[in-house]
Amino acid sequence: MLEQFFARWNARSRSRAPEVKSSPLIALQLMGAAQWTPRNYASLAREGVMQNPVVYRCVRTIAEGAASVPFLLYDGDKELSVHPLLALLAAPNAQDSGTALFERWYAFLQCAGNAYLQAVTLGGDIRELYVLRPDRMKVIEGTAGWPSAYEYCVNGKTVRIGRDAGGFLPVLHATLFHPLDDYYGLSPIEAAARAIDVHNEGAAWAKSLLDNAARPSGALIYKGPDGAPNLTDDQFTRLKAELETGYQGALNAGRPMVLEGGLSWQSMSHSPADLDFANTRETAAREIALAFGVPPMLLGIPGDNTYSNYAVANLAFWRQTVLPLVARTAAQLTRWLAPKFGEALRIGTDLDAVPALAAERESTWDKLNAASFLTLNEKRTAAGYGTVTGGDALP
Repeated sequence: MLEQFFARWNARSRSRAPEVKSSPLIALQLMGAAQWTPRNYASLAREGVMQNPVVYRCVRTIAEGAASVPFLLYDGDKELSVHPLLALLAAPNAQDSGTALFERWYAFLQCAGNAYLQAVTLGGDIRELYVLRPDRMKVIEGTAGWPSAYEYCVNGKTVRIGRDAGGFLPVLHATLFHPLDDYYGLSPIEAAARAIDVHNEGAAWAKSLLDNAARPSGALIYKGPDGAPNLTDDQFTRLKAELETGYQGALNAGRPMVLEGGLSWQSMSHSPADLDFANTRETAAREIALAFGVPPMLLGIPGDNTYSNYAVANLAFWRQTVLPLVARTAAQLTRWLAPKFGEALRIGTDLDAVPALAAERESTWDKLNAASFLTLNEKRTAAGYGTVTGGDALP
């Protein structure tokens, strides 16, 4: 930007006569319109997940937490410990474990607002599950207005995935709420895109400041002798080149400047807004965490005292962000896969395997154990367990 300014300035100066600078003071006001990241998956993923540590940590925290919750399978009210559907969820394909596959599923959902799961069938039976990249998928609208098929495009080749002879659509499409789109979801990254831009540009600003020895800019003022009040073009070009090569950059920090006669240096101090830039980045980081539903305390972002301690913040994160996402996924998998394995089957989640809920679970058990007016089966039902024989009598 500075190089372009000087080039235009020199061009205008040459067109005038005589060839002298018209002013002894150069002052720059480089302020333009804000530049925001384009709203497409590649740009948002690059500027968000790949270049912003807050977004990356939010996506990883949600995806890893949600994928760590095991799935359970019920036939009516009976829990099944062995079943082909359970085996499929635990080992969906030859490359991925169930945890690895659903971690990518949840991560894509946070990055794009859409996640796609493909079922590979053989002889009408589902044999494998694969997660597909959302930016390669396209919804094909049917005559009734609902998705009738999907197209997957990679390396210039497009494959259409439609319903089989039995009417089964081998693609599960999950979305996050989008107020203006019938088929595609809205990702937290897009909702927080401006905060992400502010956070990224703040890092770039700080890096540029460090590259210039953390010192503000200034101005060279020329006060020549009578009869030659201004610099010639050659003098101006030479002076600018010497400044760029000899005094800019971190390696030249603290190097004394030698000025010829008639030149003086006027330093320009930082404004209060510049000095408060760190707080601006922290505010942007909290906005990003808010869009993802991750308490800032869990990300190490200072200045947030919403929760009394880390354990309370972690419990709120699981209750408000992770568990609803996992429960929704289990319900979608039930509706999509259960008819292929048995109509009465239902996929649930094992909340007892979540360490963050241990204290809450122990409190519930203590209360139930102290309730003498409840039978054993009533206590087990309230705790989420099945009944046992002989458990209907009061103690």
